[in-house]
Amino acid sequence: MNLLQSKSDAQLVSEYIKGNESCLAVLIERHQQKIFGFILSKTGDRDLANDLFQDTFIKIIHTLKRGAYNEEGKFLPWAIRISHNLTMDFYRDKKRKKTKYATDTYDVLDFIGIEDVPVESKIEQEETLRKIISLIATLPEDQQQVLKMRIFMGMSFKEIADQTEVSINTSLGRMRYALINLRKVIEEKEIFIS
Repeated sequence: MNLLQSKSDAQLVSEYIKGNESCLAVLIERHQQKIFGFILSKTGDRDLANDLFQDTFIKIIHTLKRGAYNEEGKFLPWAIRISHNLTMDFYRDKKRKKTKYATDTYDVLDFIGIEDVPVESKIEQEETLRKIISLIATLPEDQQQVLKMRIFMGMSFKEIADQTEVSINTSLGRMRYALINLRKVIEEKEIFIS
């Protein structure tokens, strides 16, 4: 690990994209305090900051794996911008839900905002949602559970941990493996999700 720790962020990102998973752990360890501190300063809530920190790295992983990372900027400012956007999205979504829903129960399609788009896009999004739900059903039960609670019910990882009577780290791990497994199924079956 010492050899990896001596590498620059750009080198770590490049090696991670090529398949060296250890590089991501070094990047997280290197920048965890700054990114988490930034999110915590915006939210003032440690549990929410933990959730948004995890969401930030999930988004980073997806962006890197898609090959959409632009190396012109530095990794840390890019990661902080992602965490800022996710934080703002969380508060916008929370505000939208508060004004829109009088109860805690609502349709999944409403949850992802399908009502705000043209009919053609709505049909595509509904089809995408059906694909995602059928893919989630192929996962082990514990991974299905954490994905549904996080994505469809909007629960924090602390709430998921409490409800499922496991540690936060276990619920985070289940989410991580669920996303990895979903990505594998999508790639293996060559499924296009719009």
